[in-house]
Amino acid sequence: MVDDKTIIADTLVLILHARGCEALAAYSAEEAITAAKELNPQAVVTDVVMPGMNGIELADYFAEHYPACKVLLMSGNIATGELLEESHRNGRIYPIFAKPIHPAEILEFVKNCSLPHDGTPKDAR
Repeated sequence: MVDDKTIIADTLVLILHARGCEALAAYSAEEAITAAKELNPQAVVTDVVMPGMNGIELADYFAEHYPACKVLLMSGNIATGELLEESHRNGRIYPIFAKPIHPAEILEFVKNCSLPHDGTPKDAR
């Protein structure tokens, strides 16, 4: 769960834990990348508009380095439209939900994520 607003990331992680999911909060895209090297995530739910690397750039990173990992974007910022247009021009389309996102939608997304075969990250093969 990646969001620069710690209360959002922490709350969503608590909800996922209560439903039996393993989850970790990261408060920046860079922190999520570092954590992924240890965790090999099946799913990433990320805010789009964050300082430094934005959520779409993070989604692109996961698409390249962890192709089995599914990414869900969430945003409450109008600037997201422009960022998504750029991503679409580059051939990348990710599911996105508007904030506030209902936890049931995140739980459904996570429930539908699974890793094929051994789940080894592309850059570790």
